[in-house]
Order: sequence, then structure tokens, then C-alpha cells
Amino acid sequence: MSNLTGTLIKMPAQREAPVAYELALGEQRTSLNAFLGKPLRLTFSGNIFCNACGRKTKKSYSQGHCFPCMKKLARCDMCVMKPETCHYFEGTCREPEWGDSHCMVEHIVYLANTSGLKVGITRHTQVPTRWIDQGATQALPLLKVATRQLSGFVEVALADMVADKTNWRAMLKGGEAPLDLKAEAKRLLPEIKEKIAEITLKYGENAITVLDEPVVELSYPVLEYPTKITSHNFDKNPEVAGTLLGIKGQYLILDTGVINLRKFTGYEVTLG
Repeated sequence: MSNLTGTLIKMPAQREAPVAYELALGEQRTSLNAFLGKPLRLTFSGNIFCNACGRKTKKSYSQGHCFPCMKKLARCDMCVMKPETCHYFEGTCREPEWGDSHCMVEHIVYLANTSGLKVGITRHTQVPTRWIDQGATQALPLLKVATRQLSGFVEVALADMVADKTNWRAMLKGGEAPLDLKAEAKRLLPEIKEKIAEITLKYGENAITVLDEPVVELSYPVLEYPTKITSHNFDKNPEVAGTLLGIKGQYLILDTGVINLRKFTGYEVTLG
């Protein structure tokens, strides 16, 4: 195959058994599953381009943005990381139209098995993509919530009892013990009964719906999990090479170390 060059974006993935991944370099796509057990080389040219405006930037901010875009775009605001701090209703959203399509829409509060039990939220259109991006082996939709901010309120309440972050090192070592997510849901929902009632009283009966969905099981194309995690970093070494042993979350697992490709969104990279 001839060399492919383009700017990285997060790996597109399809829910198959195992998950089917592609390497995305600009508009070019190539199957990564096909490289399992084979040599793979990615070389960073030194160029970084903003994935919003396209301008060249010396440094990437907020997963692939130049500094001006990071300061002005709603997708780079702190409320994306902390949805309970959404300020759309205060009239101070950086991009109200973006907020309409990304925040003022139904979200799912879920339980997942990544490096253990965790709680998370995602737009309803991002199921199961969000779970794949986190490397979850199991996921269970728990609640359907009217807006991102409201889902953030619920997540904060659950985070008092369940982790809301993935231990990425543990996730990449694999071997997660199966969890009874249905039993966990049955245990946790009564604990946030007052919070759900509070939100319903303030925002209406349709603000939150308790779901009864099946557990989603996910498997990943991994030949061998690492016992020790060593990370590659394009900013320190422009060439990442080795035998591809697996793909999980947004990580490539090579016999020489792991790399989070999403972290390097906007980096101009050559495959080959």
C-alpha cells in the first residue's frame, strides 16, 4: 500500500465483533484491523492544523484546535467537560446554534465497565460510539435526560458513589471482570431518587426517563494486552513504529508502546 498523509482525527469505529477501526488522515480512511499482527509506522511531519478553521498552529489545544478557536468555540468551553456548569440559559453560550444541536438535545446517562464500574453521559446520537471511544467492554443506558446540563446534574450525583473517570492504564491492560450492570443500576437508582424528583419538579415530567435497556457487550481487536504501559508521544518523538497488537478505545497498542491518537488530532501524519 502506498503511503497516506493527512491530519489525524479520532479513529472512526463501528460496532462489530470485534470493533472495526479505521485510521482517519484527512479525508482518507484505511482499515486498522487489517494491520493486526503486522508492522505499522506513523510519522509526524511537524505540522499541526486546527480541525475547526484549518490554520496552521504551533500547538494544539482542546484536542485539535488553534488558540483563537479554543477561546471562541463552545466545544472548547469548560462546560463540555463539566456539563452541570452549562450557561446556555444565561445567554452566554459562545455558540448558541451549536448549543442547540449538541447540548439542548436528549442525553443518556449510562453505566459502563471500562477499568471498572463508571458513570458517564453522552448525546443519544453518540451511542455506542462514546462507549467504544472509552474502551468499555459493557455498557448500560440508565436514564434518558432532556438536556446535557440535566444529565450533568445526575452524573454528579452518581459520581459520589461511582467513578466518573476511566483509568486508561488499567483499561489498556485488559482483563476486566464482567460486571452485573443491571444489579448496579438497581442499587444506584434509589440512591439518586431525590435528585431525580428534584429535577422533575423543576424541569417537568419529561426531563428524565428511567430506561430498561439490555446491557451492551463490546469486544476489541486485541491480540495481546501489555503488562506494562509505555506511551508514545509525537511531540517527543515524531516516529511511532512497531507491530500492532491491538486497538482499544482511541489507543493503538504496539509492541513498542501505546498511543492515544485522539490526543494528536490535527497533527499531520504519514502512514507507511
